[in-house]
Formats: sequence, C-alpha cells, structure tokens
Amino acid sequence: MPGSFKVCVGGGAGGIGQPLCLLMAMNENVSELCVYDLDIAMVPALGVATDLSHLEKKCKVSAYTLSKDDKPADKLQECLTGCHLVLVPAGLPRKPGMTRADLLGINAGIAKGVVEACGKHCPNAIVGLIVNPVNSVVPAMCELYKKKGLDPKKLVGVCTLDCVRANKFVSEITGDPVDGIQIPVVCGHAGATILPLLSQDASGRKIPADKIMELDKRIQDAGTEVVNAKGGKGSATLSMAYAGARFGSAVLRGLAGEPTVECAYVSSNVVEGFDYFSTKVTFGPSGVEKVDGVGPMNEHETKRFAEAKAELKEQIEAGVAYAKTVELNF
Repeated sequence: MPGSFKVCVGGGAGGIGQPLCLLMAMNENVSELCVYDLDIAMVPALGVATDLSHLEKKCKVSAYTLSKDDKPADKLQECLTGCHLVLVPAGLPRKPGMTRADLLGINAGIAKGVVEACGKHCPNAIVGLIVNPVNSVVPAMCELYKKKGLDPKKLVGVCTLDCVRANKFVSEITGDPVDGIQIPVVCGHAGATILPLLSQDASGRKIPADKIMELDKRIQDAGTEVVNAKGGKGSATLSMAYAGARFGSAVLRGLAGEPTVECAYVSSNVVEGFDYFSTKVTFGPSGVEKVDGVGPMNEHETKRFAEAKAELKEQIEAGVAYAKTVELNF
C-alpha cells in the first residue's frame, strides 16, 4: 500500500549511503528504513539510524552492522525480510591506477554478498545496484539470479544520475526550467556508453549544433568534474544520493500503483544482440513492467550509438564471465 513500504540501504553509512538514507527516510512512501553497513564504515550504521530516527517523519529507522568476514545472507534476515526496495550504494570507488577489471573483481564480490542475501530473504524486492562498474556488475548479478531460478528483472542498475546531469546542463544552456526537461540517457553507465538523446526532448533540441559534442562529453565525464572539484578528496556522493532517491521514489510510486518512468539498466531484449541495456523503464506494481526501445536518433546520436554499443558489449561480457565462476549459496 502507498506509504507503507520497507526499504533497505546497503552501505548506508557511507558517503552516498548517508544522504541517500536521509532522502529515503523523508519519502512519504517509506514507513520503515533499514540501514546496513560494515563495522569499518566511516561512522557506525547505528549512529546514522539514530540520527535519522529523530526526524519528524513517520519512518521507523533500524541499523544492522556486519564485519567484513560476515556473510550477509546469514546475518540480514531481519533486515531484509519484507523489504520492497533495496538500494545498494556499496563497494569501493575506483582509485588511480585501478582498471575496470580490478574494480569488478572487488565490487562484484561485495555486490554478490548483498544480492545473495536479497535472493534468500526478499527475492521479490527490487534491488537498485549503485555498485561500479554498473555495466558489468548488473549482468553478473542478474546471471547469478537466473541460475537460482530468480527473476533477473528484480535487479536494476541505477543510471539516474546521468539523466539528472543531462537535464541540469541542458537547462543551464537553454534557460528552460529544469523540471520540464527529461533527457533520456541510454546504453550504459560509464564513459562512452553514456548516451544522452538530446533530440528526444524539446529543450534538448534547442542546443546549438556546435555545442552538442561538448555537452555530450561533459555528461559522460561529469563524475570526473566532481572528483577534480573535490581535489581528490571525494567523488559524486550528494548528487548520486539525490539520483538514487529519485530512482527509489519512482520504484515505490510504481509499486503503489502509479506507473512511473525512469531510465534504468536492466535485463531486456529491446536492442538486438544485447541482454542488458539502459533505456526508459516503466515501474509498476510488480517492479519493472515495461522496457522501451531506444527510439529515434539524429545523425550524431546514431554514430555515438554504434560506439557506445561496442564498448558496452565488452563490459557486459566481463560481468557474464564473472558469473560463470561463482554461485549464490543459500
């Protein structure tokens, strides 16, 4: 029912997790919020939960703490049972000199622990994965879900921040109100796989031709813009929390019976030759209810689409290869 959903944030005491927990605790559809993190987190999960429990909101907030050697599936029964939505901003950020393969090896293991616990305790929950590299981690986890006979469409890659950035940057250039701009961003969630379809939005179509390449590149590299501005002391935590909460809100509105559209990276067959792709998704009472195709593109977007697909294919293959080496154990 609207207003009565249980939500868990895995990694809820981290840089993204804390503001994401704040925003979800303020969401009118959330009646119970579970904050889960490791005892090596920047602050204790209990501290985050206690802090949020003082908000003048109806939401009940609980904390769960694990050590890095604990198996989430064995420890999170109470936390996850009955959850409708699990948001996972867990994992390590990419560090200088670290390849995507290095990052996948570490973060896929972290994601696997949470996904394993969700498969055991809340297999019908929507799991929003904000674990980089998303383009590889989501296929890996979906393949593991499929091997267990679970629905891979319950696992969703959160790419909302790309749309948020595209909307804001277009608003800055055109002067149009940002709340009337909805730029679809398709393909994936890293570098050249981030493809904003400016031609599909009235404000996006106002962008002068000589500024499109620059804007396209800025949307792709916006994360680096934040890292540089923070002087290497952090990454996009606040905007990512905002985007994660926007995604979470869309899922909960859908579950409450109000079909809601967001771009998301999901298991689908809307693009030939790809089992995973980011396009517009309609969330409804069962979660992912409809996955749209990419839609019409102009000449620039069509050229970029070919480049983005080539890069995405390699990253999907890396995730699928990882899934062949492990199993979900429960």
